[in-house]
Amino acid sequence: MPARQYNFDTSHIEWVHFAGSSRFDYPIDYALAVLGAQPEIGALDMLMKWAPNAYCHFHRHLAATTTLVLEGEQHIHETTETGERIHNIRKAGDYAHSPGGDVHMERAGPQGALIFFGLKSADGRLFQTLDKDRNILATATVDDWAAGRIAGSR
Repeated sequence: MPARQYNFDTSHIEWVHFAGSSRFDYPIDYALAVLGAQPEIGALDMLMKWAPNAYCHFHRHLAATTTLVLEGEQHIHETTETGERIHNIRKAGDYAHSPGGDVHMERAGPQGALIFFGLKSADGRLFQTLDKDRNILATATVDDWAAGRIAGSR
């Protein structure tokens, strides 16, 4: 079955914007919106959108993650334990699932991206923002994001 592209009206969604700073050596320009959360079972659904060719923060997934690319492209850059560099591209209509534990850089393609993420975590931790040496800068939790404690524009 061929992939279909759906265009959602996201103009009425309340987005939290994240932008880069001199602290990061890659262009950060993305926004997210929590669609729903069930902290009692460690679940959170959200939309993320990226500006063209922009990244989100370098991060490690702690939660099982379901991904559905709604518009544009998602570029995932990983370096394996053996040092192998992997670059995967997901296009509109692509669906993926990860059990968690993956560390990567993520960016949009030349037209930007709109992506749905469904996250589920037994302990409520979703992901960790990392510096270039993989030191933890912050840990995102279902409880914080369900309560609206999302710090944007870092």
